[in-house]
Amino acid sequence: MTVFKNLAELSTFVGKELEPGTWRRITQTMIDEFAGATGDHQWIHVDPERAAHGPYKTTIAHGFLTLSLVSVLLQDVYQVASSRMGINYGLDRVRFPSPVPVDARVRVRATLSSFDWIAPDGAQISWNATVEREGSDKPACVAQTVSRVFERQG
Repeated sequence: MTVFKNLAELSTFVGKELEPGTWRRITQTMIDEFAGATGDHQWIHVDPERAAHGPYKTTIAHGFLTLSLVSVLLQDVYQVASSRMGINYGLDRVRFPSPVPVDARVRVRATLSSFDWIAPDGAQISWNATVEREGSDKPACVAQTVSRVFERQG
């Protein structure tokens, strides 16, 4: 994990890639809970018996489950020590080049693509985030995330 002392230090990192994160397993329980939370119960995600005869021979994670993990995967790779709050602000581009089969492991690679001060104690930052699937040449998700980070005062 890369720890930045403050936002000013992070601002010098634009265009640089962080060390990749740790691998995290995507379990059927995670997929089922995501289906329950979103109402997306498509068989390719939640019916292992039917999915065994489908195109991937197993269930796969929802693309939006993979995308929703980007924030926590980024927490594995960087921290701003002076941060008091960070919020997701949006996404500029998202693609799902390959599926994530149940029990696959994923991690993130991230490059800081932009940094803009929005207040004396806050910045808007964008990461080019690539969710890699262990053993696959193609990424599972590629997204440009936008967030806002605010520092503690004093």
